[in-house]
Amino acid sequence: MFEGQVALITGASSGIGAATAEAFGRQGARVAVGYHQNRSGAESVVEAIRQAGAEAIALRADVTSSHDVGAMVKSVRDLWGRIDILVNNAGDLLARRTLADMTEDYWDAVMALNLKSAFLGVKAVWEQMAERRSGCIINVSSIAGRNGGGPGAAAYAAAKGGLITYTKALAKELAPQGIRVNAVAPGVIATRYHERYSPPDLLQRMISTIPLGRAGTAAEVAEVIVFLASPGARYITGETVEVNGGMWMD
Repeated sequence: MFEGQVALITGASSGIGAATAEAFGRQGARVAVGYHQNRSGAESVVEAIRQAGAEAIALRADVTSSHDVGAMVKSVRDLWGRIDILVNNAGDLLARRTLADMTEDYWDAVMALNLKSAFLGVKAVWEQMAERRSGCIINVSSIAGRNGGGPGAAAYAAAKGGLITYTKALAKELAPQGIRVNAVAPGVIATRYHERYSPPDLLQRMISTIPLGRAGTAAEVAEVIVFLASPGARYITGETVEVNGGMWMD
């Protein structure tokens, strides 16, 4: 489905990003696997994509740095000439912090990683997409951006909510240039995110509120992202698709 196209996925060394990178590879895209610290994970994803018969490369970048993001995008273009699909997946809670123990530095770090990073990614790719009058951007938000998140996730929820709104604004601005912008908002997904930040009792309480009765998988989110980049979604822009088993319905 994506033969001849180039996809750049940030935060793709594990979880949803890794599943998304591999899914695009299976559909014939050339895939740039962005990572920050988990080099071995990124290289494993690259190997899986190559085993599926597609081209892939791992590129390190701090997505909160305009210099790093620009260098990453330049590396992809130097190798393959273009970027057709950008998936702004990089993001993290960093820690559960209530208002009482939240610092300004923590707030700024969460905003930079989850919201500023998407701005920097789009800023680096949109002009070349506009020149071709073709491109697709998908932002990975969260159910936290809809419902305010769980305990100690206020900053994260605010950033992810901002990403949903930013997606709508970008979609309006870039539609005349032939660029579609959408988002996904995953719910409780079985990844290392919850292993780090959700104690077992909290995780089980969250799962108990899901109508489908289970946590989702990274592959299930990746399939929606791939759809949003596909010709089947060519008349969809400015949307945020809920991938949460019915935990949040809008």
